[in-house]
Amino acid sequence: MRILLIGHGKMGKAIEQYAIQRDHTIAATVDLNDPLMPTIAEQADVAIEFTHPDAAFENIKFCLENKIPVLSGTTGWLDKMPEIEKICKENDGTFLYASNFSLGVNLFFKLNEQLAALMNRQEKYKPAITEVHHTEKKDAPSGTAITLAEGIIEGFDKVTEWKLGKSEKENELPIFAERIGEVPGTHKITYKSDVDMISIEHEAFSRDGFVEGAVLVAEWLPQQKGIKKIDDFLKL
Repeated sequence: MRILLIGHGKMGKAIEQYAIQRDHTIAATVDLNDPLMPTIAEQADVAIEFTHPDAAFENIKFCLENKIPVLSGTTGWLDKMPEIEKICKENDGTFLYASNFSLGVNLFFKLNEQLAALMNRQEKYKPAITEVHHTEKKDAPSGTAITLAEGIIEGFDKVTEWKLGKSEKENELPIFAERIGEVPGTHKITYKSDVDMISIEHEAFSRDGFVEGAVLVAEWLPQQKGIKKIDDFLKL
């Protein structure tokens, strides 16, 4: 399989190495707004996009308009998702976005949803999210934390929106974001009452889980059509 890597930072380089180990070919590696993009559209079977919130939309749009199935792990741009869905449909394209490609994290998403539903009838508990990432991460809260928040809001009736930092409102779910050293990513969900606390946590030891998930999804994506989710890949 020929892979177009859009974004050649730490994640891009790690994906490149893992893809080659699995006998794939890197058609090209390009960074933000690379002028080479139009010349390589016919050289790729699939594109993997890990760049920056300001560049993600145009990168994904380019792939869809050039009939390249594309997956993106860039967070912080989802206000434009409806437009991407429209472009995907108009071009009979294939697109998958995930806030986190780690297979373990996506299982954690499901566990989070189940816990929210279980806690929904418990009046005395207040949920919160804490996420910790490396200091180079540009957005806060993380896309993973937002996905977790959406899962809680869906199943826990007492919160209807999330807020970055401490919240004074009963209907707000606080997300505390910390940026420390080289931490790959830790996400913790807590339900706290006056007498105890229940928590679940996912801790990444390295980027390897994200890299593996991205490449495995990229292998699967060219056989799909339309807007897909990682749940479709995992058959959850």
